[in-house]
Amino acid sequence: MSHAFAHEDVVMRRGRRSGLVLIVAVHSRALGPAVGGCRLRRYDRWHEGLADALRLSER
Repeated sequence: MSHAFAHEDVVMRRGRRSGLVLIVAVHSRALGPAVGGCRLRRYDRWHEGLADALRLSER
């Protein structure tokens, strides 16, 4: 994914109790503190969730 390099920070973890993949993506803090949201969704593959998090953080 070439657009991943445009992000300041991307963190992926697996929930200790749930086993679910958690993804936090920060596109830019250039204009001040990051503002975020949360999406709870099931993806067939983890990389689909990563692509969605990267896309959403760019808005």
